[in-house]
Amino acid sequence: MTDSALIGPVAGPDLHVMSFNIRRRLPHLNPRSPDRWVHRRSLLKRLLEAERPALLGVQEALFDQANFVRHALGERYRSIGHGREANTGGEGCPIVYDSRRLRVLDWKQTALSDTPEVPGSTSWGNRTPRVVVDALFHDIATGIDFQAVNTHFDHRSRISRLRSADALRRMVAGSPLPTVVTGDFNTDAKTAPYARLTGQGSLLDAWDTADERLTDEWGTFLNYRPSRGNHKRIDWILVTPGVTVLKAAINVKRYEGGWPSDHAAIHAVVNVTGTAPETREVTSR
Repeated sequence: MTDSALIGPVAGPDLHVMSFNIRRRLPHLNPRSPDRWVHRRSLLKRLLEAERPALLGVQEALFDQANFVRHALGERYRSIGHGREANTGGEGCPIVYDSRRLRVLDWKQTALSDTPEVPGSTSWGNRTPRVVVDALFHDIATGIDFQAVNTHFDHRSRISRLRSADALRRMVAGSPLPTVVTGDFNTDAKTAPYARLTGQGSLLDAWDTADERLTDEWGTFLNYRPSRGNHKRIDWILVTPGVTVLKAAINVKRYEGGWPSDHAAIHAVVNVTGTAPETREVTSR
């Protein structure tokens, strides 16, 4: 029996985008803890098999978990990105994509720090490295090129979140392409980092601009508890003006009472064809 999808695969020119903090695998947990990866991995597989987005921004993925996500989606899926530590190990923010729909033109991973090109570097009050994966894709179905950015902001330092928002805004402003941003921003969509990213219309919140919302506005950090509307929405999909958002959803799917992650997955169906291909030139990066 196939699990029902909230959105599922969509045909071009529309593009199913998903962002999901899958919760890193932790050792030495209580055997009955809902956080145990051995309990969650089959539930995550069921959700991914049902949804099959063309583009998925993942957060908190260890190397084996990133591989698990890619294989759960199917043999045609590929991923870019690596761990955040100096040796490229540890948890990362990979972008997973359907290679039959999208082709990578270029990509890079940088640190959210004063020395972004130095792997594992930290600044701005964050004690652990934070990274951003920035990629250029060609949409095979439409012939359109676009930018995809995936990140995970620091959970402790407010200054780090503010400076990271500034860095992300510059990254998006530096590209002439339509852009989709996915991430766990560790702050509510009513705070200063959100305002810096969405201020002056540089980026738009897919949840706010969607033609149709398929779910209630659930908080996205569930912590393995039933969803409630008054929880904070800390996971966002943002788009540049001109990208049409057809649908948006917050996925609080449980399977036999179990949660795939402590976060809810978020979804958007977008159309990036508002910018004509011949007006956009990709510069060398």
